[in-house]
Amino acid sequence: MATEQKPVMIVGIDDSEHSFYALEWTLDHFLTPISPFKLVVVHSKPSPTSAIGFAGPGAADVYPFVDSDLKKIAARVVERAKELCHSKSVEVNVEIVEGDARNVLCEAVDRHHATILVVGSHGYGAIKRAVLGSVSDYVTHHAHCTVMIVKKPKTKH
Repeated sequence: MATEQKPVMIVGIDDSEHSFYALEWTLDHFLTPISPFKLVVVHSKPSPTSAIGFAGPGAADVYPFVDSDLKKIAARVVERAKELCHSKSVEVNVEIVEGDARNVLCEAVDRHHATILVVGSHGYGAIKRAVLGSVSDYVTHHAHCTVMIVKKPKTKH
């Protein structure tokens, strides 16, 4: 089966342990060196403007530092994802796309004609989810493919 003909599986990641748990779980349960899926890992990098969150005096001075930090975080996230995939002998394409994760992931699904989108769950309660907005809630309703939400099991204390 040629790579181009394989159905596409997208895994959305950020710098959280929850998203890396979702990637590792997906690699362990769905992907092998002879996987039926083409794997695309997508990291959504916030724009410096959204990360600063204000446009008052001094914002222009902070912008280059915030941009630099966001690029370093994105590079670290995708490098870790590549290492994890390679350690399991799974071929991966990695993308860094600037923007809100909700939109970035839905657009990636459309662009790649993905069959399935995998995201982790941070396990926020109802109030925190309402304030921050849940990426998994959003993509469940707006992505044009099957969405799998991988929840990290609670650890026993």
